Amino acid sequence: MADYQQITHEFDPVFNKDSKILILGTLPSVKSREQHFYYGHPQNRFWKVLAHITHEAVPSSVSEKKELLLTHHIAIWDVIKSCEIIGSSDSSIRNVVPSDIEFLLKNANIDVIFGNGAKACELYNKYTFAKTNRPIEKLPSTSPANATWSLEKLTACWEDALLPYL
Repeated sequence: MADYQQITHEFDPVFNKDSKILILGTLPSVKSREQHFYYGHPQNRFWKVLAHITHEAVPSSVSEKKELLLTHHIAIWDVIKSCEIIGSSDSSIRNVVPSDIEFLLKNANIDVIFGNGAKACELYNKYTFAKTNRPIEKLPSTSPANATWSLEKLTACWEDALLPYL
């Protein structure tokens, strides 16, 4: 069995003052950390889902991903600033230090906060909700580990949730 690693989040949130939607994950996966940007695992469906909802091409470069987000007033970040974790397994997360979500909320016009999966919501509610007093809405995870959700079903669910704010 793999050992726990102490991981510190190394990239900034993507947002600006016009961001209306905040999507929170847990912590970047091993593949995302290698690419130094969010949702970097090739099987993660995050970028495909957002591209479909926004009627844009699926972005490939970091600059294209940031442009898609900011053009559509979407901010992304993660609930965790640092923790101990085995690989990319959310279920192994322990000794959490939360991100400063209040900072982002003070510097953007966020209307709604979504969690990309149950663990992001659980961690937000445990570590951050008392500071922000802003609820989080759970969306099904775009992770390849969430194999029970097809791309079509995932996209439809995310679209129903995000469209009122786009």
